[in-house]
Amino acid sequence: MSSLSKTDLAEDHVGLLEGLASTRAIRRYRDEPIPEHVLRDILFGATRAPSGSNRQPFRFLVLTDSDIATQAKALIGESAQNFWDKKRQNDQYDKGSGADPKSPKSRMARTMQTYVDNIYRAPCLILPCLIRYRVASTMEGASVYPAVQNLMLSARALGYGGVITGFHGPVEDQLRPLLNLPDDVLIACTVTLGKPLGKHGNVRRRPMSELVFGDTWEQAPSWAVDPPGTRYTSAGPPKNVKAI
Repeated sequence: MSSLSKTDLAEDHVGLLEGLASTRAIRRYRDEPIPEHVLRDILFGATRAPSGSNRQPFRFLVLTDSDIATQAKALIGESAQNFWDKKRQNDQYDKGSGADPKSPKSRMARTMQTYVDNIYRAPCLILPCLIRYRVASTMEGASVYPAVQNLMLSARALGYGGVITGFHGPVEDQLRPLLNLPDDVLIACTVTLGKPLGKHGNVRRRPMSELVFGDTWEQAPSWAVDPPGTRYTSAGPPKNVKAI
């Protein structure tokens, strides 16, 4: 039996499986802080994640409203704007179907523009980090990204939402001294969190039959059938095209 009683943690009104199916990227937040007891519960969930040899090398820098947090948010916000400006132009978000304000492409452009313009206002910005204890490898993410997903699921369970980005990258050299980060610490990603403007909804993914194989490649087992009402996306690599 768990040593935590039901009153020790906030009640989860979502449920694990529903949370897995509805933890989508949330980029618009209400202008209200996340209470400390809620942050405690969200980060508690994050710190329960597995890691290689149970070393628990993940760490979370939580930035809310201090002077340092304000400076870090401003740096990351500027980086996000610069990144999106280039991507919007290079990917021609305002041309073709993007010229139609009702198109998915146009809606995505508006959503991203609003997001990057307001990152510095996010109620909470979290930098999940990894203390490197061996030579960098393709496996080291396995000791930090499960904790990041736990973070997102815990936020969803308590009515909050966020999105994972890499906008810290271009300004990492400025962030490291500001946040007093040791040389052996990797910033794995940037997560913004807040109370959603709008509501959560089921995520859209490709059908299970395209993603789950039984015994042989691209041969879906008979049970790999999505529940009724599942909605899909066509995002991802084109089918039958080998990645390089």
